[in-house]
Amino acid sequence: MERLEQALFRLEQGFELQFRLGPTLQGKEVQVYTNYPTKSHKFDSQKFHPLDWVYPNGQEDDCDKYCRLDLMVAGSYQYYFSCGDKEKVSGGYIVVDPVLRVGANNDILPLDCISSQTYLARCLGPLDKWLDRVRVAKETGYNMIHFTPLQKLGVSGCCYSVADQLELNPDFSPNGRPCTWRDIGELVEMLRKDWGMVCITDVVYSHTAVDSEWIHLHPECGFNLVNAPYLKPAWVLDRALWHLSCEVADGKYAEQGVPALIQDEQHINALRCILWQQVFSRLRLWEFLQVSVDSAVEQFRQLLQAGGLGVRSGSSPESKKQLKMVQDPQYRRFGNTVDMNSALDIFTPHSDSMSPSTTQDCCNCFRRRLEELNSELYKEINQHAEQATNCIVENVIYERLADQGPKLGPVTRKNPLCPRYFTFPFEEMNFEEEMQLMEQREKACYILAHDGFVKGKDLQWDFAEPGSEVYLRRELVCQGSTVKLRYGEKPEDCPYLWTRMKAYTEITAKVFSGVRLVNCLSTPVHVTEAMLAAARAIKPNLYVIAELFTGSQLIDNVFVNRLGITSLMRDAIDVVDHQEEGHWLSWFGREPVGAFVQPNLRPLIPAVAHTMFMDMSPSNYSPIQKCSVYDFLPNSTLVSMACCATGSTRGHDELLHQISEDHKYTCWNSEAHTYDQVNLQTGILAGKLALNRLHQEMAAEGFTQVYVEQLCEGVTAVTRHCPSNHQSVVAVLRRPVKNPERHHYKDDVPPMRIPGQVKEVVLEAQTIVSNTNRKDDKNINGLPVCTVEINEHIQLEDSKVVKKATMVSKHNGVNQDIVFEKFTPGSIIIFRVSLEPRSQEQLGALRRHLIQFSPQYQTGSLAENSTPSILTKPLMSIMSKLTLVDMNMLLYRCDAEEREDGGGCYNIPSWLPLKYGGLQGLMSVMAEIRPKNDLGHPLCDNLRQGDWMMDYVSDRLLAKSGALKEVGQWFQVMFNYLKHIPRYLMPCYFDAIIQGAYTTALEAVFKRMSRFVQNSSSLVKQLALGSVQMCGVDRSCALPKLSPHLKDVTYCLDEVSNQEEQCCVSLAAGLPHLCAGKFRCWGRDTLISLRGLLLLTGRHLEARNIILAFAGTLRCGLIPNLLGQGGSARYNCRDAVWWWLQCIQEYCTLVPDGVSILKCPVSRMYPDNTSEPQPAQASDQPLYDVIQEAMQRHVQGIQFRETNAGPQLDCIMTDEGFSVEAGVDQNTGFIYGGNRFNCGTWMDKMGESERAHNKGIPATPRDGSAVEIVGLCKSIVRWLVKLHNNGNFPYAAVSICREGETYSLSYVEWDRMIQENFEKKFYISHDPLDPEEKHPELVHKRGIYKDSFGASSPWCDYQLRPNFPIAMMVAPELFTVEKAWEALSVAERKLLGPLGMKTLDPDDLVYRGVYSNMDNDNFNQAMGFNYHQGPEWLWPVGYFLRAKLYFAKKMGKETYDKTVNLVKNILSRHAVHLERSPWKGLPGLTNENGQHCSFSCESQASSIATILEVLYDL
Repeated sequence: MERLEQALFRLEQGFELQFRLGPTLQGKEVQVYTNYPTKSHKFDSQKFHPLDWVYPNGQEDDCDKYCRLDLMVAGSYQYYFSCGDKEKVSGGYIVVDPVLRVGANNDILPLDCISSQTYLARCLGPLDKWLDRVRVAKETGYNMIHFTPLQKLGVSGCCYSVADQLELNPDFSPNGRPCTWRDIGELVEMLRKDWGMVCITDVVYSHTAVDSEWIHLHPECGFNLVNAPYLKPAWVLDRALWHLSCEVADGKYAEQGVPALIQDEQHINALRCILWQQVFSRLRLWEFLQVSVDSAVEQFRQLLQAGGLGVRSGSSPESKKQLKMVQDPQYRRFGNTVDMNSALDIFTPHSDSMSPSTTQDCCNCFRRRLEELNSELYKEINQHAEQATNCIVENVIYERLADQGPKLGPVTRKNPLCPRYFTFPFEEMNFEEEMQLMEQREKACYILAHDGFVKGKDLQWDFAEPGSEVYLRRELVCQGSTVKLRYGEKPEDCPYLWTRMKAYTEITAKVFSGVRLVNCLSTPVHVTEAMLAAARAIKPNLYVIAELFTGSQLIDNVFVNRLGITSLMRDAIDVVDHQEEGHWLSWFGREPVGAFVQPNLRPLIPAVAHTMFMDMSPSNYSPIQKCSVYDFLPNSTLVSMACCATGSTRGHDELLHQISEDHKYTCWNSEAHTYDQVNLQTGILAGKLALNRLHQEMAAEGFTQVYVEQLCEGVTAVTRHCPSNHQSVVAVLRRPVKNPERHHYKDDVPPMRIPGQVKEVVLEAQTIVSNTNRKDDKNINGLPVCTVEINEHIQLEDSKVVKKATMVSKHNGVNQDIVFEKFTPGSIIIFRVSLEPRSQEQLGALRRHLIQFSPQYQTGSLAENSTPSILTKPLMSIMSKLTLVDMNMLLYRCDAEEREDGGGCYNIPSWLPLKYGGLQGLMSVMAEIRPKNDLGHPLCDNLRQGDWMMDYVSDRLLAKSGALKEVGQWFQVMFNYLKHIPRYLMPCYFDAIIQGAYTTALEAVFKRMSRFVQNSSSLVKQLALGSVQMCGVDRSCALPKLSPHLKDVTYCLDEVSNQEEQCCVSLAAGLPHLCAGKFRCWGRDTLISLRGLLLLTGRHLEARNIILAFAGTLRCGLIPNLLGQGGSARYNCRDAVWWWLQCIQEYCTLVPDGVSILKCPVSRMYPDNTSEPQPAQASDQPLYDVIQEAMQRHVQGIQFRETNAGPQLDCIMTDEGFSVEAGVDQNTGFIYGGNRFNCGTWMDKMGESERAHNKGIPATPRDGSAVEIVGLCKSIVRWLVKLHNNGNFPYAAVSICREGETYSLSYVEWDRMIQENFEKKFYISHDPLDPEEKHPELVHKRGIYKDSFGASSPWCDYQLRPNFPIAMMVAPELFTVEKAWEALSVAERKLLGPLGMKTLDPDDLVYRGVYSNMDNDNFNQAMGFNYHQGPEWLWPVGYFLRAKLYFAKKMGKETYDKTVNLVKNILSRHAVHLERSPWKGLPGLTNENGQHCSFSCESQASSIATILEVLYDL
């Protein structure tokens, strides 16, 4: 199962989390499970329950359905989902933050408000002194106290070496009165309620103190030589190293070059030689892994002599592969054995008898193999020994020679050569006597492994478990005062330990609001999970922090997810490189300054773990070693400006260098003048109070945006910004790059420009150090005496570090230029900045007008004295006036369409032009920028640099009339506010205006569409927008004029002639190539798209007008493909007329009283075949007459040469190609036509390459009877029969004139002829002797339908193409259900791609799946010759899926249900493409396997329309 452990999803309580199906899961049986507890149930990590699906529109649409969790309980929760038969497909974690409460009213303490101070418990003294000592935290502005363990400590005194997890440290008991956990609890509760301070403490699960009494009573709780015998070799080495250390301390190795005081490289090299030659070689550790060769061979010999039958009977195939070594579970020297099953299988010859010589040969082979195995194990141990030697030597160098090390001095028994890895609770004895202890279980069980940590290893792996060689390789950084605890996999493995630690956890959870996980990485994760579950059962809002040292955010996320860690402690002192601070603060900040407003419902994206940013963590006791006293104040300022929890350790603010074991914290006394008490004059306490207050204020007031700038080396500026009122707090701090005591710094730093108006200096402070050091019994620092000069809440002119402040007007706003003086290392200054009054007013008014789009803008909004009239009403009231044609202008229109009006799409310098002139062009880019807050994007730069983009949006609409102009005025006024605010805020507010207008426009669009669109899924709505995208009024290439007698025709004022003219909607074939000029109106594309884009969306009037406009162009019985306003139309396609007739049928069927269109007047542009184009009304006739003429002409036969035939009409086509022919076969009723020199169907690519010799040659002539045209004809004939019978069509037949005689062909008879002949002629049966098959030698696939019948090149008939599903959908009665289903299955298997249908069987010799218009030498591909010879077109997919659904229903419910799921899954890919495409459309075609085709239209009308039809059928 795929796991998402490394992806962190953090949410606050109160959020609703929705699970939605991704594209690969739509159409499948998916169930989501979670262990988030249901109402009134307790959390059980192993108990998962399913979530119910919610259908927001009442329909089972996979693209919109979701299941939800209302997150009200803190913790870490898992989810996974099943799919079909797969029980668990994928899963992950959700971490819900706790809610902390303080004060008498239980006020919420936001996580980002936390200011924590750590107290070392051993420094607190008796409990009755605690309040005076922790009062320092309260008086310096902290609101959380973190205590190190309060339990009884081990003899080492280490804070984390806990001797008794259940007993309080006896040092806390004042005057002999025992201190209890109840006392601690009462104190903690008093601090929470009265002081408003949350208390947390440490928990340590990985180890216990080495002197813990209970571990000696229950040694099974640790790793000892009985329950972990695999540690024996490591223990032997550990004892040998101890004895070596003692001998070095005694000077016994001085003559060999290793004195007690190791001082140089020669000593180190000598030590390395001793380790290798005298320690490892003498220990012979390899024997713990080896087998006794002689014993094993003797056992093998006895088995051979006995026949080996009893042993061999259990052998398995695996045993024959290699000889298996069996590890001795007690790890004795030469204790390993061999699997005799495998030995007999490998070394016994396959014969019935064994002679003595054969037996000896077998034994010799066996012996040699054993010796090889032993040799391999010898090498393995030697490799471990080499690593151990390196680790020992490196440790010696660090501890005794390295500058950054402790420099322990001579080797002694207290400071041995290397740390001991195991306890030795016995009297001293020699090495040989010690070795005997291993076999004495009653003593060996008390030899326990110490705890520690391992650098660079798998952090989720327990280094003391079997298989680990950490102890043997000496890779452990050992904590010698502790014993590593051994939990096992479950409580039953070590009941006492689990019970004890659970009680320890429950005591802690009852008293404290949170815990810090100490040694988190060294504790088995499943143990910490179980303990935290027990804690949360008591304290559901448990605050959990940990300090991880993984070095990897992804690995951090694993621990955060599994344990539900609330905050990770990060130490600013560890950031050695000053340049890195900006990265850290940006990481721990919420978002950048000027960030975009995110929608309420948005995708959940992986987050970064919440942070507690420490100026000094408990792990760093000696910060002065890493930095100077001048770092403290700037460092604390840097931390306090972070948008996260912050913290420090008691002593840091007092500038304590180190804390001794017997040190006790000083008490608070506001009047103190001695070193045993502290007040605001001590160290940097006064500065810290101001910083903590400021940190908490910024978090509470929503200063969530952060910007970090490095002004120069050592000088950093940090800005915290509030996105609602746009106030800022700007901190400038100077840290010393070198120690100021030894390096002279200039006082000057570069001037700084602050956007806005500085209202006050919140705080300025300088670190002042005296020239003398003082060290006495009371001053434990030995540091220079340091004071901090502080000024709070002063004006700029009163500042001691601001030399000059100048107001500068720039970019419609005011900036403040700050010049510093005496800004020395250790100095800080913090400004409070707001917008200048005019900008505040404009921004407040703007936010007020944005409330209509989101209540988020309520905060910071202001009423204005005089509101522009256009803004006195909601934008929806203006948008509702717009027609869908207006919406085309408002939302879309690509560059080619815009240029028709003399404009163009907005071009962003140094980037790209927008895809559309309308709002969608901007929205497509903003949708990419907004979630990532990509404020550096060129679009954002353009907005900050000038008003050009705003002016483009408004001016484009102001140039129009009516409601569009009103929208333009609305934008103009809204942008006027925007032009008076600081430029850095331009992108976010521009986005808010555009996004608000866009969503309002879409809402208005859908209100004008059909109920099918309004009540359907988001995918239907997205596709329906294709109707707005493609349908507009194009004056330069309008439709032919409709009859003046036709009602409800739209007229508009022509700007040139100043007269009223028809302005009917035309439908672009595709964007951006087929949408303007003569290439906009394509008959076939328009008519294929009309049902989906106009009829299903409710745009019936536009559909009627387009049908009637094309009816007016009928000539010679044909409808032109390329319309060219009708006057320059080409009548060279055979199928457009049938698509036109199909549209009329669909109109009559789908539109209320649709049959009335049959009587509508049609103004014929060509009353006869030879006439010149006529004006509207010159020759009107009802539509039913035009329909009859089209049918009559086909039956009579169509044969003509195109007008103006020749190079002037088409310079590519050969002369024969200008001859157009179509007719009806009198025997079959099939429509036929075309020749091998032209291509009259939608697969109409004509070769253009002279270089490849395909110029003038049709790639796909498809002459004869094309399958989809036959299907369309059958559909129309059947419909006309029904119309006539219902009295809606006056004609029952067509007449045929042959040789002077007239014959009548009734529509009933025509319908029968096609029905009887279709499958006979088109179906390729499985019978090789089928008498209907004229060319059996050309058959290469059976069980399919031919692409054509009667082609001039017979092999073309047999090509598998995606055209027969079209016939299936328009005339399903032609197909036998079982045959149709099989053919569709073949098409699915061979033709279906990710988005489209392959236009040719990939098994065909001329298949070429990648389309390119470039010229080359390849006949089958040059200049796009393969346009329909493989590339995957999208519009046929619609017919294929509809046919699948239709015939699946005939096959039964089970098949239908499976097909519905298949269709949903396929459509999900189109949904993804729609979502991701900046064009918000579906392409005309893709290359093979769905690869993008750069030569295709990015949004094709027919692609969108036919997919919409599938959803209508669903």
